[in-house]
Amino acid sequence: MANVTMKEVQLTNGETIAYREREGGEKKVLLIHGNMTSSKHWDLVLDNMSEEYKVFALDLRGFGKSSYNKLITSIKDFSDDVKLFVDEIGLKDFALVGWSTGGAVAMQFAADYLGYCNKLVLLASESTRGYPFDGKTSENETPRRFSSYEDIKRDLIRTIPVQAAYDTNNVELLKLIWNAVIYTKNQPVPELYDEYVQDMRTQRNLAEVHHSNNTFNISHHHNGLVEGNRLVDQINVPVLVLRGDRDFVVTAEMTSELVEDLGAKAKFVELKDCGHSPLVDDLPQLLKEVTDFLNTEVYK
Repeated sequence: MANVTMKEVQLTNGETIAYREREGGEKKVLLIHGNMTSSKHWDLVLDNMSEEYKVFALDLRGFGKSSYNKLITSIKDFSDDVKLFVDEIGLKDFALVGWSTGGAVAMQFAADYLGYCNKLVLLASESTRGYPFDGKTSENETPRRFSSYEDIKRDLIRTIPVQAAYDTNNVELLKLIWNAVIYTKNQPVPELYDEYVQDMRTQRNLAEVHHSNNTFNISHHHNGLVEGNRLVDQINVPVLVLRGDRDFVVTAEMTSELVEDLGAKAKFVELKDCGHSPLVDDLPQLLKEVTDFLNTEVYK
């Protein structure tokens, strides 16, 4: 078992960020989780990634053991926390890996804070144009793209049922959701799956994350809700884009948008027979693609 230590650090903005630190060599990697997860969900990577890497995995604000003193209103709020976090622990010259919503956080960070990360891995990431939120606030309503945080809080499809499952410890419903859209091929071993579900329940910002994804747009395009701010042009490091061929959360179209918007700086690799969690579906394939990329000086 790898030597992984749980730590926490106080940020200058008043938040406390918890993180896992795995001992390793000179090469540094920072892992950013997505919605309904935390650094806990990176445990298979932390345990199995080559020891040549020193690996960090943080709990974003409002997840896991991190604080949630001030509401998140945008992906930039998360990425600004990441900036304060890496400054606080003195982390520089690292590869940044973002999974799902974590991919948006990683892109925002790479665009805003040049010179920190040296490579970017986007795993099952939402688009440079965000992740649209469709829902309804009454039973008879036809699902529609929401534009406001207030509507998302009142959504009857994804927000209220999931929050209720968190609050009542409805393990069966949470597993039903994950088996339907995340673990569509393999499932974690039962003991680990139960730990993951209890970790999901630590999330305190469900509606805020949905709103942040819905309004995220660093592209040159209008995403149906907001105009892009073109920050994608500021990302100046090599990018690896990974998506499983059976991902039911992030569509092939979203990944195509990513690759198009990032242009020549991005390389796309399709993970065979993987869903939204390649960590569980095929960890060896995932680790091979990531480490091959991190060890490559230039694209061939």
